[in-house]
Amino acid sequence: MSKFTREDIKRLAKEENVKFIRLQFTDILGTIKNVEIPISQLDKALDNKMMFDGSSIEGFVRIEESDMLLYPDLDTWVVFPWTAEKGKVARLICDIYTPEGKPFEGDPRNNLRRLLDEMKELGFTNFNLGPEPEFFLFKLDQAGEPTLELNDKGGYFDLAPTDLGENCRRDIVLELEEMGFEIEASHHEVAPGQHEIDFKYADALTACDQIQTFKLVVKTIARKHGLHATFMPKPLFGVNGSGMHCNLSLFRNGENAFYDTSSELELSETARQFIAGILKHASAFTAVTNPTVNSYKRLVPGYEAPCYVAWSARNRSPLIRIPASRGLSTRVEVRSVDPAANPYLAMAVLLKAGLDGIKNKLTPPAPVDRNIYVMNKEEREAEGIDDLPATLAQALDQLKKDEVIVSALGEHILEHFVEAKEIEWDMFRTQVHPWEREQYMSMY
Repeated sequence: MSKFTREDIKRLAKEENVKFIRLQFTDILGTIKNVEIPISQLDKALDNKMMFDGSSIEGFVRIEESDMLLYPDLDTWVVFPWTAEKGKVARLICDIYTPEGKPFEGDPRNNLRRLLDEMKELGFTNFNLGPEPEFFLFKLDQAGEPTLELNDKGGYFDLAPTDLGENCRRDIVLELEEMGFEIEASHHEVAPGQHEIDFKYADALTACDQIQTFKLVVKTIARKHGLHATFMPKPLFGVNGSGMHCNLSLFRNGENAFYDTSSELELSETARQFIAGILKHASAFTAVTNPTVNSYKRLVPGYEAPCYVAWSARNRSPLIRIPASRGLSTRVEVRSVDPAANPYLAMAVLLKAGLDGIKNKLTPPAPVDRNIYVMNKEEREAEGIDDLPATLAQALDQLKKDEVIVSALGEHILEHFVEAKEIEWDMFRTQVHPWEREQYMSMY
């Protein structure tokens, strides 16, 4: 990631004819927010003096304590390439501070920093994330609203003309590369209209920033092609949903702490303890990594999404898979996470779960190399394989009972996150859905 000074940013803004700057941050639900300022206010922003009304942001503060400060992270400076017509727009991702100059405990980005500090106290220098976000492309109607008409009928790794999203996907990649992303792969996914673009791993904070930027770019460029991009986990019944597999690794001074040539599978004791922590807390962190009512329509057998708490070095049906690469690329792939998750909160709970395994020297169960989807309940119980929560309500109950995951979120975020999600579940629970009318209107 580029390192920028205050002087660098002022110079680049002038050289690239930047007229507006978006001071960007993320709310508790993972939605990108921003305050846009003209270039004349750049010095004020760089002095950390830009204020906004925190009471209007989901889960931030009450109206009587609404003033919040934006502290730009200078290393997140980027100019949006598609904004060149009448002067460009640039962006700085910000941390949220109180008027007293203290990090705001309800800021998901600050909260992840807190967990990274805890990691460093245990002697690790880096927590790396390689995300694999998937999304669907739907056609827009004449009013510019999304339809349920897919842009193609392609399948896994299909090419044009079957994959009509290829040009859109290529333009997304070009924009991302111009913004400094290192793209590793871009392809059509299993379901019609479904796509995946993978970018190079980075330290967790940078990778979370990249995920949020990625979502913004994908949606923006898709609309230029007359398409609507959605990161909704399961927009269509009967086909695969969209996941965001997270490849995780811990480093000590440039050495991968998960790699050990002398051990079975070349996985270190640290890696095994990390896996054990993830498995132990999986049911509790699922409310955060799969945060919508719709998320649980994806976590069902038969569509490649994991719904069982297990791990394997070969098998893609469990929650955790260990990819074949070793050396610096040794990693733990958590497959349950979906792209609706707030990445900062998702990484906080995954890191906390893994560190708990390391701190308490937990031992993972034996890997499961069978296809869990074809095992019956008795066979799964015999192997000690638990189910992930089946609904958002179940996941929230598990979250509230797990002290480790509760501490990963902190009191403020936990309270507001649970409150918002319980409201969401209650709205869904009390709504009458079309399926119910189709089933029952004539029958009863």
